Amino acid sequence: MKELKARPADRVAEVPVSYRVGHLVRDSLLGAVPQATVIARLKGGLPFREMEDLRDLLDLPMDRLAGHLGISRATLHRRKVAGRLDTGESDRVYRFARLLALAVETLESVEAARAWLATPQVGLGGESPLVYAETEVGAREVEDLLGRLEYGVYA
Repeated sequence: MKELKARPADRVAEVPVSYRVGHLVRDSLLGAVPQATVIARLKGGLPFREMEDLRDLLDLPMDRLAGHLGISRATLHRRKVAGRLDTGESDRVYRFARLLALAVETLESVEAARAWLATPQVGLGGESPLVYAETEVGAREVEDLLGRLEYGVYA
């Protein structure tokens, strides 16, 4: 893992990253990669290795991560053989990596972020952030909750 300091105006001060998913997320959060580039990479499909890196960062079994990402066991096997995710799967991998990065920033450690993401939260109606983030709208709610935690306005 590697850490990178953000410019003061950026929301992410220090984000531990993996070599692949982390760089795309980190660089886009820091404004180092134009959003058009991120979108193009997602539309082209991320390498399957990106999902494996996310699994390692979240410390989840692959079947559980695939379930959160809406990927069936058969599709997971096909993607692994092909070596590439489709656009929607890539977008969801990116979404979860982005939330992990924000949780690490807010909670100040990967371990605390992992635990928080897996624990039911009152602010999310008793659901865990990983379950809530299975939709983009839910992911935005997780981001909002992280923002409230960061600024001490948890309610």
